[in-house]
Amino acid sequence: MTKKNMLPTELTPVRDAARRTLGEVRPGQITDFRALYGGRRSNAGRALPEYYLVYFLLVELLDFQNLGQGDKVAWSVPVEYKGHTYLIEHRKMGLGVFADDVESKEDAIREIVIRIKKAIKNAQPYFEWLADQALARSAVNVTNNSSELFDRYEFLAGSFKAKATEAQTRTRERIAIKESKERYVGPIFVSTQLRREARWLALAAIDAFYSWTEHVFIHIAILLGRATTADEITVLAQAEWSAKYRAVFDLRDKEAKQYFDQLSEIRFELRNFTAHGAFGKRGEAYRFHSGAGAVPVFLPHKAGSRKYRLGAGIAFREEDALLLIDSFIAYLWSDGREPARAYLHDTELPIVLTYAANGTYAAAMTSVEDMNAFIEHEQAAWDRAADMDF
Repeated sequence: MTKKNMLPTELTPVRDAARRTLGEVRPGQITDFRALYGGRRSNAGRALPEYYLVYFLLVELLDFQNLGQGDKVAWSVPVEYKGHTYLIEHRKMGLGVFADDVESKEDAIREIVIRIKKAIKNAQPYFEWLADQALARSAVNVTNNSSELFDRYEFLAGSFKAKATEAQTRTRERIAIKESKERYVGPIFVSTQLRREARWLALAAIDAFYSWTEHVFIHIAILLGRATTADEITVLAQAEWSAKYRAVFDLRDKEAKQYFDQLSEIRFELRNFTAHGAFGKRGEAYRFHSGAGAVPVFLPHKAGSRKYRLGAGIAFREEDALLLIDSFIAYLWSDGREPARAYLHDTELPIVLTYAANGTYAAAMTSVEDMNAFIEHEQAAWDRAADMDF
């Protein structure tokens, strides 16, 4: 066990319980390297849990020997069981148990796998402690889903535009609808349904935009050095959209403040409508009786200067909202934030918090050229690791 992960006293019983559960599965000593390294993958070994849990159990917690990296091998641990030695290895094709004359040893390997699974279950408090230690050191990666989330927004926005265009071109087209054999409903305009479907797509696109920004704002904040620890990111992830926006933009900047106000209003109206079953929180679904007929309780004078509004009758201008969003996206990737786009949208590389803390990202964010050079270096390193080209 590494010095930085020295086991605290309260976890000693956890280690002892895991060791007892393994029973006759003990650290192995290799005497015939050629036979064992030339061994074949067992079928029973395919049932092993995740590779990292097996590694942490055997190597980190129980001090089994790790033979290290090899050709297409990330780590290799020999174990002995009932007088025979086996290799548990994480290879390019996955984790497995390897042995010579493997067909005759499938039953024994199945017993090894069962014992390892039970030991991992007993060692759960240790894994939780290990994760807490990594978070405390901010020695973690943050998954980057920015590109996929943005693609969803673009797909829905594009679908809305196509549907709206179709509705426009088919304005005069009508079709006859029969409700039943006995009752004739009459002709209806095709564009009526198309406009309704376009509105649904627009609302979904706008919602997808806010989902993307909830994610990408945090990643940009890390790249800009505004959030560098796991604790800071956890707090930011749990915060409101407005806090995430402020982590990237300075609201003292007039343009940033203007976008913030407009996007906040759209978000409020969208959430107010969709999250409350189209009722809203201020009586938007109510209409009061009057000599003029049924009148919305949420009268126009209450909206003030708001241009973007959802409510009964839907006075929401989808086109205006999407135009604003497109304008904001261009603004988001301008100035010193431009290099972040290449990292977050042109790759699926995760955010490495240690790079945020040690200045690596700060150096890469200096220019698009510097970021591209950094991406090329990182992508090559990740490709080698994935290929186990050690």
